[in-house]
Amino acid sequence: MLRWVRQQLGFDPPHQSDTRTIYIANRFPQHGHYVPQKFADNRIISSKYTVWNFVPKNLFEQFRRVANFYFLIIFLVQLMIDTPTSPITSGLPLFFVITVTAIKQGYEDWLRHKADNEVNGAPVYVVRSGGLVKTRSKNIRVGDIVRVAKDETFPVDLVLLSSDRVDGSCHVTTASLDGETNLKTHVAVPETAVLQSVANLDKLVAVIECQQPEADLYRFVGRITISQQTEEIVRPLGPETLLLRGARLKNTKEIFGVAVYTGMETKMALNYKSKSQKRSAVEKSMNSFLIIYLIILLFEAILSTILKYAWQAEEKWDEPWYNEKTEHERNSSKILRFISDFLAFLVLYNFIIPISLYVTVEMQKFLGSFFIGWDLDLYHKETNQRAQVNTSDLNEELGQVEYVFTDKTGTLTENEMQFRECSINGIKYQEVNGKLTPEGCSEDSPDGNRHSLMKEEELFLKAVCLCHTVQINADQTDGADGPWHANGIASPLEYYASSPDEKALVEAASRVGVVFTGTSGDSMEVKSLGKPERYKLLHVLEFDPNRRRMSVIVESPSGEKLLFTKGAESSILPRSKSGEIDKTRIHVDEFALKGLRTLCVAYRRFTPEEYQEIGKRLHEARTALQQREERLADVFNFIERDLELLGATGVEDKLQEKVQETIEALRLAGIKVWVLTGDKHETAVSVSLSCGHFHRTMNILELVQHKSDSTCAEQLRQLAKRIKEDHVIQHGLVVDGTSLSLALREHEKLFMEVCKNCSAVLCCRMAPLQKAKVVRLLKTSPEKPITLAIGDGANDVSMIQEAHVGIGIMGKEGRQAVRNSDYAIARFKFLSKLLFVHGHFYYIRIATLVQYFFYKNVCFITPQFLYQFFCLFSQQTLYDSVYLTLYNICFTSLPVLIYSLFEQHVHPHVLQSKPVLYRDISKNAHLGFKPFLYWTILGFFHAFVFFYGSYLLMGEDTSLLGNGQMFGNWTFGTLVFTVMVITVTMKMALETHFWTWINHFVTWGSIVFYFIFSLFYGGIIWPFLHTQDMYFVFVQLLSSGSAWFAIILIVVACLFIDVVKKVLYRHLQPTSTEKAQLTEAGSGINCLDSMCCFSDGETACTSVRRMLERLMGRCSPTRVNSVCKVTEETCI
Repeated sequence: MLRWVRQQLGFDPPHQSDTRTIYIANRFPQHGHYVPQKFADNRIISSKYTVWNFVPKNLFEQFRRVANFYFLIIFLVQLMIDTPTSPITSGLPLFFVITVTAIKQGYEDWLRHKADNEVNGAPVYVVRSGGLVKTRSKNIRVGDIVRVAKDETFPVDLVLLSSDRVDGSCHVTTASLDGETNLKTHVAVPETAVLQSVANLDKLVAVIECQQPEADLYRFVGRITISQQTEEIVRPLGPETLLLRGARLKNTKEIFGVAVYTGMETKMALNYKSKSQKRSAVEKSMNSFLIIYLIILLFEAILSTILKYAWQAEEKWDEPWYNEKTEHERNSSKILRFISDFLAFLVLYNFIIPISLYVTVEMQKFLGSFFIGWDLDLYHKETNQRAQVNTSDLNEELGQVEYVFTDKTGTLTENEMQFRECSINGIKYQEVNGKLTPEGCSEDSPDGNRHSLMKEEELFLKAVCLCHTVQINADQTDGADGPWHANGIASPLEYYASSPDEKALVEAASRVGVVFTGTSGDSMEVKSLGKPERYKLLHVLEFDPNRRRMSVIVESPSGEKLLFTKGAESSILPRSKSGEIDKTRIHVDEFALKGLRTLCVAYRRFTPEEYQEIGKRLHEARTALQQREERLADVFNFIERDLELLGATGVEDKLQEKVQETIEALRLAGIKVWVLTGDKHETAVSVSLSCGHFHRTMNILELVQHKSDSTCAEQLRQLAKRIKEDHVIQHGLVVDGTSLSLALREHEKLFMEVCKNCSAVLCCRMAPLQKAKVVRLLKTSPEKPITLAIGDGANDVSMIQEAHVGIGIMGKEGRQAVRNSDYAIARFKFLSKLLFVHGHFYYIRIATLVQYFFYKNVCFITPQFLYQFFCLFSQQTLYDSVYLTLYNICFTSLPVLIYSLFEQHVHPHVLQSKPVLYRDISKNAHLGFKPFLYWTILGFFHAFVFFYGSYLLMGEDTSLLGNGQMFGNWTFGTLVFTVMVITVTMKMALETHFWTWINHFVTWGSIVFYFIFSLFYGGIIWPFLHTQDMYFVFVQLLSSGSAWFAIILIVVACLFIDVVKKVLYRHLQPTSTEKAQLTEAGSGINCLDSMCCFSDGETACTSVRRMLERLMGRCSPTRVNSVCKVTEETCI
């Protein structure tokens, strides 16, 4: 029972060994020692709570917040000792905040439970007792043989046993996992591939040994031992045999697989676990302010307690005739009395801490995040994609970015590759009308008008057609009976590839005469000028970022064993021993200078003895359960050597639209842009120049190709010296991956000094983890700048997660970057609107919201403190308990919330057209110590005016009523409270620049609501109230003309100073933002015309949009629909 409870609460994870042993169809050994392993069931649990742990777990999480925990302590103190205010004054707001948050989180978790139940209850077919049994997904166990039909998703992680094809292959798409829409081929081991019926599979006796679950989608290490009569056959299992939960079966009638990972141990579940929580600078500032106000609270409570005892040192004040002490009070401990009085004052002043601040901030962030998704300017019509918000906790951080780290391919470029040039056997070629033409030859020249291919050219093109992971649409034929072009080539096939480079190269080869026509079993079919050839695929040496190359070993039609390799020139050229190496290197550099992406292609012939040795080594490495990756890397390096260089390719990747303008705008906003790419040096520099990252007039400094610490350090010192000498001009720095590793190892400080003095930095030949290290380096530097990382591929995920703000581009390299990002946009150009408009607005709104909350609570509680000087520190409260409770919840909550959602202090198009305005809010300018101090002092000033203004009116026993009666204690407190509610609401109105009818409604409505509530509360005897001190008090107050005059006079006196200060500053020391406000004076602000947009003018949130149009009185439906039909994104 105890263990079950611990598991329900999540405190008892199961013990796991390094590997797991799975008996297929759960045929456990009958003899010998066998210890059964415990595996997770197949239930997917994305929910956070259960029925049993919701209350304790949710309360624990909520009371980890300083303000909530503080109010809980205050509430308990009020329950334990005699305090001046009712426990309800603290308990009710706390209960309200906790309940609202719990309901919100509970509802969200209920939706997750509902989705989980749909998934877990989905019907599946499992092989049991010699037949197919229909069951629910949650009932699948590890070891079960599962049948999946075409277009169904895999319910668990399966090792493929067989398919309807003889070779045991199947095609799947992993779009829901990594966004890649290409078809991926998975293959079963030969011994199980022949078992295509349920009866045969039921007789299978086999054991799988594999690694324990891990999140990496592309890594799987295991082996299967198949018992056939008296012998046991061992086969390696890798990623090509693993079918992942969430992937979908395509172009295959059905497959059978054995469940190896179930439920929350599947790779999909491990990948969708929540990321580490990022905290914004505003939230950190908020917590700092909270601590300062706690110190103010403690100071006021201690001072009041000390002054109370100082005052009571005189006997006449210690025990006046109207308040004699009891015998128990006279004999009680002075220390206990001091502590009790201190706690009582703590309770009296506790509302200086704004408990409702957290709830209001959460609501502002959650509701405000919808505006990003609704913005027409962030909608990409061609791909029908709108901006996406994955976390609303960082909205205001978009307005604080100081460094942008961007990937190049697919982020700055389109990731649409077009073959441009190639180098074969030291000769440069271009594609002209479907023919390879040597450089310098025209189409009409004899060499440019040939229909045959030279031997070197044909071998090069065959290498391109065989060394890849391209798939062909299964609905197409091989083109043998289709129409033929004049040069004898079949009509184009439709290729699918996870890499756009590979697709561009295979398509180019097919256009010039060598066509990849598909795979059949373990064979790859190629047509060379119409002549079909079949190559047997023996081994695939998969691509990895460390090797930077991929290879295939094939058997040619003549029986020759060949290795074809392609990869980065830095990984191919050093391993080549023959071919036109020097000429090819020159051509590769020329391609790179033109901004082309380059790959080198090489091959190697194996003797029978060499191939036998290679096969043995590969089998040993692939069947190893320990250190398989390291062993495979060693074998791959052994195989991929002594290569004969065939040539190189140059593929163009076009720049995205408005990239240059966006980078220039970021620079004007004071944001430094770093480009982090895996491309070679020359290619990266060329693209940086073309996109405006580097200017032609910029002095380019280089830190490349260093092999030792000493040379790297010397170069860094020389660069630092050059920057100091030429401080007038701008500098750009180029650094490669190897030099960066050296610089970060020993000379981090010097490297950072050089980088910070450069206007732009380009890092090339970067591995994914190096990108994250660079971001972390800047992020943790002494200045602690706010960083933003933007990328589109899986190799950018670590960088995106490391930065303060991560943005994914919805590109062609899958959706891993989008899934792991905080925000997602369709194009790089949208970054300017996201930062300069949305980021600017969010920051201004929440900065004002946070400081206004502290200001209005200072206004609220300081008169309470001042009142103690007039009541001998007897802890008499100035306000009624109901007013104490409702001040933050009802009377002053809505105006600031609406302000924080709709405020636009400058027209959005002005913000976007003048990026320099972004500098006005950088470095947390509006939430630093000076603005905080101003708001706090203003709060104290207003509180003094409230209190002493009211005191001057009625403090000298003046009669303010027509019948000669004088006001009492509660009337005085109510007057102060009335002035305070009106003043703090009017202060919010002064801060508002952009007025909608909603602002008018909540601003004036809050004041009207206060008056109506007070009239009803004090004008009726409520039977359920224990005491009713406020009966007829408010009515009596309003019946005095002097009181009305005092209210108006005090409110004007409070706000007059603030108005004068604003006018003087605007005229004498205006900021860039205030100047922009003057230039747009008189023009209407209509930025929310672009709130909801989808293709063809249709919206996915039509009802919400129409509601907001009516609410805000701004978005004309005809205008919005007309904007939707315009191709341009601009909305005026």
